[in-house]
Amino acid sequence: MLLTVSILTASLYGQDTLRMGRSEYTKGNQRDFRRLMREGNRQYHAGKPEDAEKSYRRALDVDEKSDRATFNRGDALYRQKKYEEAGKEFEKAASKMTDKTDRAQAYHNLGNSYLQQQKLQESIEAYKQALRNNPKDDDTRYNLSYAMSLLKQQQQQQNQDNKDNKDNEDQKDRQDQDQQNQDQKDRQDQQDQKKDEMQQQQQQQQQQINREDAQRMLDAIAQDEKELQEKLQKKERAGHRGKIEKNW
Repeated sequence: MLLTVSILTASLYGQDTLRMGRSEYTKGNQRDFRRLMREGNRQYHAGKPEDAEKSYRRALDVDEKSDRATFNRGDALYRQKKYEEAGKEFEKAASKMTDKTDRAQAYHNLGNSYLQQQKLQESIEAYKQALRNNPKDDDTRYNLSYAMSLLKQQQQQQNQDNKDNKDNEDQKDRQDQDQQNQDQKDRQDQQDQKKDEMQQQQQQQQQQINREDAQRMLDAIAQDEKELQEKLQKKERAGHRGKIEKNW
């Protein structure tokens, strides 16, 4: 993700902008607080965000209600790419701040922290909060537009992924159904083939039985014919023996 440095880099409150409420501190703590904040700012600008974060944390030990120390600690964490921790500090800073411009900067950086974590919906809401407090901030308006475009792309990609998944599921369902139909057809074909084979076997057996019956019938007829001929021959022989000749 590429954005201009002026947009993604969190804004740091410098030592000149610190507001010290004397009623909140003793003289010793006030001096320590100023020293720790200045030390943290020097470390931050020297490119040592780890050391700066420690100094701001120590400043918060002196005054845990300081919105400036909270904000600067968030920025030091952001520079270390600890975006989740940084976001928590910016959110706490925004809740402490009464000045709308200051609060807008805290929400702007909170939006950046969410954006770096790809939490687009949360970043959009943070940028909107920043614009509610400072409607003239063009950097925030740019980041809001950018986050919204990313969210739109993400949603379009999700919709496409969902469509692809559905198409794949539908195709798999069709393939499964086709396979079931083919399996059922194969089983039916096998059953039909077995049925045909059984019928053919039965026909062959029936034909064999018919041939045997026919042969037995023919044999019986032949036997009857033979017996009839034998009877006729016997009668004919008997007739010849009993004939009386006349003398004329």
